[in-house]
Amino acid sequence: MNSPKLPLIGWREWVMLPEFGITSIKAKIDTGARSSSIHAVNIEQFEVDGLETVRFHIAPVQHDDGHLVQVEAKLLGQRSVTDSGGHREKRPVILTVVSLGGNPWPIELTLTNRDVMGFRMLLGRQAIRDRFLVDPGRSFLQTDKRKAEE
Repeated sequence: MNSPKLPLIGWREWVMLPEFGITSIKAKIDTGARSSSIHAVNIEQFEVDGLETVRFHIAPVQHDDGHLVQVEAKLLGQRSVTDSGGHREKRPVILTVVSLGGNPWPIELTLTNRDVMGFRMLLGRQAIRDRFLVDPGRSFLQTDKRKAEE
């Protein structure tokens, strides 16, 4: 079977969230996780013109909660997620655009507090399926080399 050659990514990559004005956030590529998630705090759900909406803050830099980005997005719903520690949590789900290696595409993103995790964002297998191949032994394959050193 011949399949198109997919770009190679590492187990961690810098990604962009253009709809949120975030030009770089370090994401762990996790093929063991079905969905993608982002570190979100101050999560508020409310209605605007009959549409369920969510407002939250993202701190895109690990260990730096001084720079917060406020985001409002349409709420797609709630999803029950089991984290790596086996704990179930109901999380808000939104739709946004992620860009990796100059390729933007829409993804569903769950909102949760990832403060104790090593990465502010996790890119799960639904987001990368049929778009990339993952080399688990390498990092930042789709990133400007200078950025990877930060």
